[in-house]
Amino acid sequence: MQSAGVNSNSSNNFILNDSWSSTQKIILLQILVGFFLYINCLMIFTFLKKEVFREETRYILFAQTLFVDSAFILLADLLSLGTYFQFPINMGICSICVLIQNFFICCTALTLLAMCLERYVAICMPLRHAEISTSRTISYGFFIIWSISSIIPAFSFIGFWAEAPTNTLFSSAVCNAEVMLIKEWQAHSRAVIYVMLFLFTVIIIVFTYIKIMIAARAASTEKMNSTNKSMRTVLLHGVQLFLCMMQFFTPYIEMAFYKVETMALRNIKYFNLIFFLFLPRSLSPLVYGLRDENFFHVLRHYALCGTDRLFSASREIKQLKIKPI
Repeated sequence: MQSAGVNSNSSNNFILNDSWSSTQKIILLQILVGFFLYINCLMIFTFLKKEVFREETRYILFAQTLFVDSAFILLADLLSLGTYFQFPINMGICSICVLIQNFFICCTALTLLAMCLERYVAICMPLRHAEISTSRTISYGFFIIWSISSIIPAFSFIGFWAEAPTNTLFSSAVCNAEVMLIKEWQAHSRAVIYVMLFLFTVIIIVFTYIKIMIAARAASTEKMNSTNKSMRTVLLHGVQLFLCMMQFFTPYIEMAFYKVETMALRNIKYFNLIFFLFLPRSLSPLVYGLRDENFFHVLRHYALCGTDRLFSASREIKQLKIKPI
């Protein structure tokens, strides 16, 4: 079995001891997970309740991000709890869990990329935006995102079972991505693919940001505000993508602490779990849930169970018109 230094997902496989400090950490983790899932579910409910959101490309992509991130957070939390309690599960089930987790990771990155491209089309090609952002185009986009997102997980899944001993299917282990790496070539090959995916997405995001920045300089005063907001949106997506992809490099950070005191390594793993697994997934609600004025009004309406009618917010919701962010 390979060391954690080649494990691209080892940041969510921290092992905690039975001390009170470790118990506090796992309790804090559950509070954060519960809060993230509550916010994401509330935003998914808001998206489904308003038809005007279901007709806009950027909100449809946003809804997919919320769903994928929520499923990823829930699955990563369950695997972390299994590691904390040292609970072994069947290797067949474990391999499927890791397969789904890797799919969610790739899907998040590619969906963020699609959201940046949507902003690029909206700002730099406004006359063609309605023509390009159709239901047919969205369907093709989802098919491409899901197909590409399946390649790396399928590669890891097939590679594991091709090299696994014949009795592996009937064995059990504490489930994490590390147990899927039997041969060194599996870890190196997957790392190369992830680096290529990261570089590809970075190039596209930098390209869209530069194009929108050029459009901002040439825009009239009336369009300047929406163009600047789109620039900040793309920049936030870039930061979010960077944090998401950093989880593939955290094992190399952890390697520097393998020979030091055990608690320091555990703290590093816990830090990586919070900041590179859960924090990036909390930025999507910030980008579209709080910064987007239209979505925020509707979200507040449902979050307050309609009590904001006292402040005439219901009238704003009924007269809602989409504005670019």
